[in-house]
Formats: sequence, structure tokens, C-alpha cells
Amino acid sequence: MDYQRILEEIADEVKPILKNGIVANYIPELAKVPQDKFGMYLLTLDQETYAVGDYDEKFSIQSISKVFMLAMAVGKCKEKVYRRVDVEPSGDPFNSLVQLEYEEGIPRNPFINSGALVVTDMLISNLDDPRGEFLEYVNNLTGQDDIKYNEKVAASEKLHGFKNAAMVNLIKSYGNIHNDIEDVLDLYFDFCSIEMTCHELAKAFRVFANHGKGVIDSHRYLTKSQFKRIAAIMLTCGFYDEAGEFAFRVGLPGKSGVGGGIAAILPNEYSIVVWSPGLNKKGNSYAGMKALELFTSKTASSIF
Repeated sequence: MDYQRILEEIADEVKPILKNGIVANYIPELAKVPQDKFGMYLLTLDQETYAVGDYDEKFSIQSISKVFMLAMAVGKCKEKVYRRVDVEPSGDPFNSLVQLEYEEGIPRNPFINSGALVVTDMLISNLDDPRGEFLEYVNNLTGQDDIKYNEKVAASEKLHGFKNAAMVNLIKSYGNIHNDIEDVLDLYFDFCSIEMTCHELAKAFRVFANHGKGVIDSHRYLTKSQFKRIAAIMLTCGFYDEAGEFAFRVGLPGKSGVGGGIAAILPNEYSIVVWSPGLNKKGNSYAGMKALELFTSKTASSIF
């Protein structure tokens, strides 16, 4: 399979639609990113690498960090995580309050904002230094030591995160937040502000493609059972209320972020990351969704 040629073909095919969608403007720092950026990176378990475009430029991974948050929480708390966060698709926007109230403070899944806030609360309760240990965890997944939080992005989110503040207060009223709400919010915004390149994200997600076992360090970050559950949640809940569409069009477990990134895996084979900042109405990368649809169609590779 000539993956490099395929990536170059995809880059040419999506170039006309890079102007579509809207760069996330409710977080002012994200609104500064040029809309014409596009990068794609494929990394196989056999160490083969293929890339095109702005694959080595850092961007805010935003909700993609929720996969790392969940993986770390499951590693620490095991199945207890799923007593406080459900595993069902939401069918509603990622920042919806209505469903959260109806279901009495139990978020639908860990990949919507309310679910990630509860996971953040768990990490605060179970780690001595959650801010530092989480960053170390992400660096270990990539085999690096230079991945950092973007303080400007985190500060921008803190100034405009009114719905997240409403969510964490609502969850607290039902007893499903155990720590100080300001501590939970601050840490959550830091987690989402992590900056990575397509290359770095592909290295981190390759651990999930390898069923939770490190490729570089051979460390087991997740048991096979834990990986199976997280991969299932990625497939059914990884794209807000557009998860069914992504499964239908692309057919890979993955996770998106409003920074325009999408990271996905084909277990036992590869991880793949695409970045294009213009978002569709559901908050997913407009060109990124199309690029991955083209990739799995051209390569005939999906979990189905």
C-alpha cells in the first residue's frame, strides 16, 4: 500500500474545502489559528511513518485529551470510573446541561464536557500532583519530555468557560463532584490546553492501537479489557453527537477536539491523526472528517 501517495491525494482533494467550517471562536485563543492549516500523519505499529502538510505544527488538542484522562483514571480507579460516568452516546451537544439534569448528575459518557469534569475530579482525588502527573503520562505515551500546557489557551478558556462552570456546579449539587469546583475547572482547562503535533498525537494513540501496551517502552498502560472498553467508547462517543456519522463514514475508534484535531486507530495496525481547524456545526473538523473518510475508503481499512 502506497500510503504516502494516498495521503498526498487526500491533501489535494480536501484543499478546496479547507475554507468550510468555522474556527472555534468561543475560545478567543483558538480563534487566532489560520483556517487553511492542514496536517495528516499515519504511524503503523511497524514504525512506518507517512505525513503530509502541517503535521509537525503544534495545536491545542482540546477534547482529544479526554482519552488520556479516561485512560489514566481507569488505570488508577479501575471499574469504579464507570459508576460515576456512563458509557452511552449523548445525542446532545457536548456542553448540554439539559441531559445532565435529567439524569441527576451522571454524565452520559467520559468524552462530553460533563463526563470529563467528573473524570478530572477523580484524578484530583487519586493523584498527589494531578497537573504534573497527567503531563508526565502524556509525555510517556509519546516517548518525549517536552509536551506542555498552553497557558494562554487555558486562561482564555477559564475566562469564557461559563457553561463548564454551570455543569460542574450542577454535578456538585447531585454529589458527583467531590473536590472544590474551582480546582476541578482549573485542572480541566489545563488538560484541554495541551499542545501537540499530528506526529506526537499519533505516537500517543499508537499505544491504544497496540491494545494499551507501549510500543517504545513496552509498558502496559491499560489491560486488554480496559483498552477494549475505551476503544468502544471512542467509537460510540468520540465525536460528540456526530459519533454515528463518523462510524458510518470512517469506521475507526477515535476522538475529536475543537482545536480541529482528530486522532483515530485501527487496532493492531496503525494510529492516524488529522488537523484542520475549521469545524462543522457539531464541533468536529470539517476537512478532517472528510480526510479520514477518504483514507479508510482508499485503503479499505476500518474495523468493519
